[in-house]
Amino acid sequence: MSQTRLTEGIREMAGTAGTAGTAEVVLAEIRESRLSVDEVLDAVRHPESGAIATFVGVVRERDRGRGVEALEYTCHPSAPQVLREVAQQVATAAGVIRVAVTHRVGRLALGDIAVVVAVSAAHRGDALDACRELIDEVKVTVPIWKHQIFQDGSDEWVGTP
Repeated sequence: MSQTRLTEGIREMAGTAGTAGTAEVVLAEIRESRLSVDEVLDAVRHPESGAIATFVGVVRERDRGRGVEALEYTCHPSAPQVLREVAQQVATAAGVIRVAVTHRVGRLALGDIAVVVAVSAAHRGDALDACRELIDEVKVTVPIWKHQIFQDGSDEWVGTP
């Protein structure tokens, strides 16, 4: 029996979770408070999930050779809705069971978590692919802008229209 037929048979026995269009967005929020990897990871847990892929973005100390002092994230009022729409789009991918994403706004220090995404799926390939798609789409679609403050006193905006 091929892997595809075996997978389809397992899904038929288990129900519809993890099939295209039935996944659940369990968390999609923009917050001013610290983010929790455990919260996002726990949000996507599901008995039919055989894989959970995560991405955690943190404030790093250097960007293109320049020392970073801090970051300030700002967002447009539509950002929470756009974030949810992006998560819902990723949730339609085959095999995806649950999707969660949180993004922080405000001033962040070195090492602070800026974004956490997680996707659960029946199989690792589906989870990894959807997780990468989710973070990539969040970065290009959601109107969140990063103000980098450098150690030398200079600054720059990233992601502004």
